[in-house]
Amino acid sequence: MEDAGLAINSTWIIIGIIIIFIFLIGIRIVRPTHRGLVERLGKYNRFANAGFNWIIPIIDKMYQVNITEQMVDAEPQEIITNDNLNAVVDAQVYFKVKADEQNVKNSQYNVSNVNYQIVNLARTTLRNIIGTMTLKSANSERGRINEELIKILIKETMNWGIDIVRAELKQIDPPKDVQETMNKIVKAENEKIAAVDYATAAETEADGKKRAAIKEAEGIRQARILAAEGEAEAIRLVNEAANKFFIGNAQLLKRLETVQRSLEKNAKIVVPANAELVNVIGELAGGILPVKK
Repeated sequence: MEDAGLAINSTWIIIGIIIIFIFLIGIRIVRPTHRGLVERLGKYNRFANAGFNWIIPIIDKMYQVNITEQMVDAEPQEIITNDNLNAVVDAQVYFKVKADEQNVKNSQYNVSNVNYQIVNLARTTLRNIIGTMTLKSANSERGRINEELIKILIKETMNWGIDIVRAELKQIDPPKDVQETMNKIVKAENEKIAAVDYATAAETEADGKKRAAIKEAEGIRQARILAAEGEAEAIRLVNEAANKFFIGNAQLLKRLETVQRSLEKNAKIVVPANAELVNVIGELAGGILPVKK
C-alpha cells in the first residue's frame, strides 16, 4: 500500500512539473513597441496587445510586429535623366505599422516583407519621377520630388497596414565630369562675388577718404573765414575808434595837417603865441609838453 501511494504521489509530481514547464514555455511578453499575432495550427487565432500573453506551446505560434517608426534606405541607383545624364540617386523612406489589429494583420498577410517591398517600390518610383526631369531641375526641385514620392508610396501601400511618414532624397549626384564642370562654375561665381565685394569695399574706403578730405578742407576754409572776419572786425573797431576820436577833435586835426604841409614844403613856421603848436603836438601825443620861456 505504501509503495502504491508513493507511486501515485510521484506521478502527480511529474504531472505538476510537466504542467509548470508547459505553462512557462507558453509565456510571451509583448513590449509596448510591438503587437502580436497568434496563429493556431497555421491559422490566425487572436491579437496580442502589449504585456503578458500565453500561448499553447507547439500548437500556437506568436509573431511580434514592430509598430514604431522605421527607416529604410532605397540604396543608390543610377537614373538616366531627361537630358541623358546618369545621376546617382538615393533616398530614405520613413514608415510605421498602424497599431490596430486589422492593420497589423495586413502588414503580415497582405504583403511579404514590408521593408523589402518599400525599398523596391521607392526605387521604381524615383526612376519614373526623375527620368522625366533634367539634372538641373531635379537638383533644384527636391521638395517636389519628395512630395510626389510620398504621394505614390501612400497610394500603393494603402492595403499594407502602414503609414508612410515621409520620404527624403539623400543625394542626386551627377556624373564625375559634369560634377567637375559644375564645381568650376561655382568656383568662378564665388571668385566673381569676392572680386565685386573687394571692389565695393575699396570704393567705400576711397569714398570715406574723399569725404574726410572734403571735411578737412571745409574746416580749413571755415577757419580762414573766421580769422579774416576777426581781422576785419578788429580793423572796423579801430576805424570806428579813430573816427570817434577825430570827430571830437576836428580843430586839433586841422592844425596838425597845416603843420604837416608846412614841413613837407620846407616852409617857415610861425609859432603862435602861447606855444600853440607845441600844445597841438602834445595833445596829439596824449599830453601837453612844458614850454620854455
